[in-house]
Amino acid sequence: MALSVLVFGNPLVKEDSIALRLLPALRKRFPLVRFKEFDAAENLEKEGRNLVILDSAVGISDVAVLDGLGSLSCGKACSMHDFDLALTLKLLKKMGRIDSVCIIAVPSNLARKDALTKVVAALRSLLRKG
Repeated sequence: MALSVLVFGNPLVKEDSIALRLLPALRKRFPLVRFKEFDAAENLEKEGRNLVILDSAVGISDVAVLDGLGSLSCGKACSMHDFDLALTLKLLKKMGRIDSVCIIAVPSNLARKDALTKVVAALRSLLRKG
């Protein structure tokens, strides 16, 4: 079965669009990988029990592969508008709707060329693991 990668971002917000801007090049380099665009964390459980996510991140200086949810931080949720990807994933895991999550986090301020090189390396590593 081919790898499926859920790609998050908002194309209208520069700080949140790096993953989406990498998509055309990633699709060319990995034609057997299914890349699916997401703009909200709704219905993630419909994408399978073991998720691979590509998203932008703040507070990191280099591309990071986060295997699991332990290193994700959640802000305080006061309303439904405060539910972000990290909180949604943690809730899905706690409810038993997903088994695992691997996130390729890309610094929102990383140059596109550098980001592409590092994301390609991360995806190759994941493909080798199987």
